[in-house]
Amino acid sequence: MPGCDGAEHPGGGRPAGRRRRSGAGGRWPARRAWAFGLRTRLVLAFLLVAVVSAGTTAALTYREARSALLKTAQDTAVSSFRDQVQQTGFPLPVRGEGMEEVLRDIARKGKPHPWVVFAEYGSIRASSGTSPVSGVITPQLRRAARADPHGSFQRVVKDGVPYLTIAMPTVFRTGPQGVLPTGLILYAVMRMTDEQINVDALMTAARDGALPGLAVALLPGLLAARSVLRPVRELRQAARSMGSGRLDTRIRVRGRDELADLARTFNESAGKLEHSVRELRQAEARARRFASDVSHELRTPLAGMLAVTEVLDEDAGLLDPDTARAVRLISSETGKLAVLVEDLMEISRFDARAAELNTDELDAAEAIRKTLHNRHWTDGRVRAELPDGIRVRLDPRRFDIVIANLVGNALRHGGAPVTVRLRSEMSSGGVPVLVTEVADSGPGIRPEVLPHIFDRFYKADAARTRSAGSGLGLAITLENVRLHGGTVRAGNLPGGGSVFTVEIPLRTGGDGA
Repeated sequence: MPGCDGAEHPGGGRPAGRRRRSGAGGRWPARRAWAFGLRTRLVLAFLLVAVVSAGTTAALTYREARSALLKTAQDTAVSSFRDQVQQTGFPLPVRGEGMEEVLRDIARKGKPHPWVVFAEYGSIRASSGTSPVSGVITPQLRRAARADPHGSFQRVVKDGVPYLTIAMPTVFRTGPQGVLPTGLILYAVMRMTDEQINVDALMTAARDGALPGLAVALLPGLLAARSVLRPVRELRQAARSMGSGRLDTRIRVRGRDELADLARTFNESAGKLEHSVRELRQAEARARRFASDVSHELRTPLAGMLAVTEVLDEDAGLLDPDTARAVRLISSETGKLAVLVEDLMEISRFDARAAELNTDELDAAEAIRKTLHNRHWTDGRVRAELPDGIRVRLDPRRFDIVIANLVGNALRHGGAPVTVRLRSEMSSGGVPVLVTEVADSGPGIRPEVLPHIFDRFYKADAARTRSAGSGLGLAITLENVRLHGGTVRAGNLPGGGSVFTVEIPLRTGGDGA
């Protein structure tokens, strides 16, 4: 059955048939959209707006031009056919003889294109063509013709060919406004091939006009993206420059738009940050210089005090008990003060980045044995599991400090026996490392203490205001291990007790330190 529009009065019209809209492509997933850069997204957004605008304009223009074109053709055909029907006299009752000639005469006067005219009166069927019955005239048009004496029309598409079908009943006039149907209905069928060609040409022109427009719109899209991205690119470079330590970085401010406000805000924030960092660095430098100066100034009097306390210690046995206790207390506190001063000087060297490595190739096990022997830790309090033959380049003095601080800390705050283990293995990064473990038999380290165990002057027990050490031993250990390019960490053993693990890259031979 041919596709068709609904029947209408001659004063208006509808587009012929239904147009199929073809669409391509799916919707990009959101996670794929983020793979595009900002420039690409801006250009695509600009082109999308251009596509929507051009498409909407082309569609509206096409629809209006198409409607005007078809309306002009149908109005001309309907008006002409009505005039021809009204000017032609039909004897009643209608007879089939001679009807074809009358219909051919009407068809020859068809406008704007030739018609094929059909007549229906009861069971009589006649036409100006070869077939008395049309396959284009629809039942809807026939019903509309019987219901409306003024006539109706319909646009129909059959086998891809558009037609205009017009139904015009013949009537008797019973007065100025009154009419009476005679029962004879004439139909005009007109091909609209030329109009369809013109409509297709309109579609092609709209499409061909939109594509160059999109190509032209690409240039302002690129320019707009460049104008937006230039400040963003400068902001990225400035942030990267500040991240590398150049706090005097600033962005050139252009214009008065939002990007210019962003540049001004960045410059203001960078200025405040630079001022704050400068003050912090100055305060840090003053603090380091103060600690270093105080330590240097204390070394000379402390050296004299230590010499005096050594003499007093030798004669303490000849003094009365109260005086002897006071002398030993002074000697002990003077020793602690000397250790604190030495530790402060060492920390100040690390803070000033003045600490250096003086490496030598040595046997790691033999170095640890010397450390234990020099501190008189060769009794049962310290056990050593030290395989021989592990050669490594180390700074002997700094490695001695690392082992001494860890073992001394385990004896003071953990519990004997303390075990020192040595081995070599491959790290997770595939680098051979020297692993030294110092484990004690104490209660272990509380979980809340572990994150701060290497902090300077940190007290695991807030109530313990006095300590046998300076409070800087583990901090100095951490700095010495870092200077070797290694790591140190603290933890607890499953069976109780704490363990400190030192990993230092295993460099030998001509490797650098």
